[in-house]
Amino acid sequence: MKYGRARFITGFLTLPVLLYVVYVLSPYAQAFYIAMTDWRGVNATPRFIGLENFQRLMGDGVFWKAVSHNLILLILLPLLTIGIALFFSFLLNVGGRSGVKGIWGSKFYRVLFFFPQVLAVAIVAVLFQQVFQPRSNGMLNSIVVALGLEPIGFLSNPDLALWSVLGVLVWQAVGFYVVLFSAGMASIPRDVFEAAAIDGAGRVQLFFRITLPLLWDTIQVGWVYLGIAALDVFAVVWVMTAEHGGPDSSTTVMAAEIYRNAFHYFQFGYASAMGVVLFFFTVGFAALSLRLSRRERIEF
Repeated sequence: MKYGRARFITGFLTLPVLLYVVYVLSPYAQAFYIAMTDWRGVNATPRFIGLENFQRLMGDGVFWKAVSHNLILLILLPLLTIGIALFFSFLLNVGGRSGVKGIWGSKFYRVLFFFPQVLAVAIVAVLFQQVFQPRSNGMLNSIVVALGLEPIGFLSNPDLALWSVLGVLVWQAVGFYVVLFSAGMASIPRDVFEAAAIDGAGRVQLFFRITLPLLWDTIQVGWVYLGIAALDVFAVVWVMTAEHGGPDSSTTVMAAEIYRNAFHYFQFGYASAMGVVLFFFTVGFAALSLRLSRRERIEF
């Protein structure tokens, strides 16, 4: 009986595992190999050069600038997005007058918050190009000028450009996590909130002593997803910012440098080396986050 079950399971798993090896693991292996060559395109014969591309990366100031930008986004994007999403989710689900029920119209607000997720990333980038227009007729600068101030170069000022990109990323992501955390909060029995409220717990205590511990697994998953998104951010930077990562490389990220070196300079081997570094950054972040945020599971 056990042998027949094993054959049945193996028969179902063989094709998916084979497809995973061909379309996922095989490209990774090819990328690692290309990273150790000087390949410059489909018509060129790659020459094996060992670790030269990685040695070159050590002295590439633009790449390490991109790494620093990714690290800033890696810290702030999950922190801001999850913080804002938790705040709004708590208001929608436990912010009613009774202290244990959601506010009136909470379903409508969830749809409203989720709306940016419907838009393609490239469309969001183009929209915010207009919002951040440095001229006085830009959406934000028209308000600035109306207040009697000079127009602000949100995307043309190297000191502000990366923070403007971060604002767009948070704006786009927060709606999804509002819905995700709202679903998690809705699964918490109302009796738990009611019992805590009867014992005299205020909204702050309800959030930190009840909601946050019971929602921890969902927050952990959200943190990992947002961290990976921060490392992989490309479209917003490439479409929205000057010089596809400017000005003066002030918004460039690793993914943008990979694309630039591969398809602008045709240095596919060097770009693959950057991709390998990005791969280990991503895997390392995910493993470290899951390890550090692991805690005893609370059943309810």
